[in-house]
Amino acid sequence: MDTTTSRRVPLVMGIAVLVLLLDQATKFWAESALTGRAPIPVIGEFLQLRLLYNPGAAFSIGAGSTWVFTIVAAVAVVMLARYGMQPQTKLRAAALALMLGGATTHLLDRLFRPPGFARGHVVDFLDYNGWFVGNVADIALVCGAILLVLLSFTPTKQPAE
Repeated sequence: MDTTTSRRVPLVMGIAVLVLLLDQATKFWAESALTGRAPIPVIGEFLQLRLLYNPGAAFSIGAGSTWVFTIVAAVAVVMLARYGMQPQTKLRAAALALMLGGATTHLLDRLFRPPGFARGHVVDFLDYNGWFVGNVADIALVCGAILLVLLSFTPTKQPAE
């Protein structure tokens, strides 16, 4: 067994599970604290807490095609898990793990939240100046993607044992 791969599994799984737990815990909090409330300013109007249920993708695109996003999320989870377990640098593994955690928690929302199985809406509650409303999983997905892009500009090195 490749020792590099085995060393990445705890890193990838640990980060992904942490993202999943943080996201689901903050969504639970948002639903209990923000239901029926007006937006709560955190940093003026730039960052507010506002509870929304998103049936679509980013910016509520494709709201009528929730089942498609369920399939896309499932494929993303499988692919990210597969790539996350391959030998690579710790930073690249961490970036993939952030994305894996975010995609997994979105998949769980799609599968198990109302209005029904594989049609669930994602809980969003972080309103960024009215531009979009997101959650912890979105932050992890964006940070992981940015990190992967930044790492693509660095020379490729063999993973350290």
